[in-house]
Amino acid sequence: MGSLVVGGLVFLCLSMATSIGLIVRARLPDHHLNAESKDAIRLATAVVGTLSALALGLLIASAKSTYDNAEVEMRTAAARVLLLDRVMAQYGPETDKARQLLRELIEKRLSRGWTAETTDEPSAKALGEYQDIESVQADLRSLAPKDAAQRSLQARALEVSGMVAETHWLLVESGKEGLPWAFLTVLVCWLALLFATFGLQAPVNPTVLSILLVCALSVAGAIFLISDMANPYVGLVHVSDAPLQSAIERLGKP
Repeated sequence: MGSLVVGGLVFLCLSMATSIGLIVRARLPDHHLNAESKDAIRLATAVVGTLSALALGLLIASAKSTYDNAEVEMRTAAARVLLLDRVMAQYGPETDKARQLLRELIEKRLSRGWTAETTDEPSAKALGEYQDIESVQADLRSLAPKDAAQRSLQARALEVSGMVAETHWLLVESGKEGLPWAFLTVLVCWLALLFATFGLQAPVNPTVLSILLVCALSVAGAIFLISDMANPYVGLVHVSDAPLQSAIERLGKP
């Protein structure tokens, strides 16, 4: 589900909860909303408010950690690709084909995106990324080293290509984790309860309604950011592919 859709649904849910509170307020007898009743409501909702704040903080920390890890993975992958290209360049012209395959792999990655769905599934005209890196490894294994230096470079190139392949499979295995939806659903229910009590206690005037609307929009914006950062390779807040763009400019050089 898109982050904007999630944020919009949360905003709609909180707005409806506030409206329900306002409607119920108009139908309740006055003694249900006297000072003592409001104090009891505030004490009860304070517990839910504290739990909601803690849960929201945990989700923000988790999403930020996911985003930071993805950024490190992007830079690490770009560095390994560059290292692999330089090791093959040192081996000699026998690796030209493998170096070209490596460049095509990065070009495909930039054109198709950095997600499990786009990198692991072959299209009608292009192989999956894991098949591309395996082709590079096959070319490296077919080399016939002439001396100890080339044997060392071949072994190093195979090692680094293995790390590039490992990065891909880590992406595939972790790419569908996303948000803990059960946790998020419970959090939204808590927030809806809070906003319902806001509507229950608030006087009906434009100032109060505007503030409640802005508060609902702010909370929905926070949920949107959490959802977007939990999927760091897509969406409005995504990891930059600048490291790969920089890497492709250096690939293939003597």
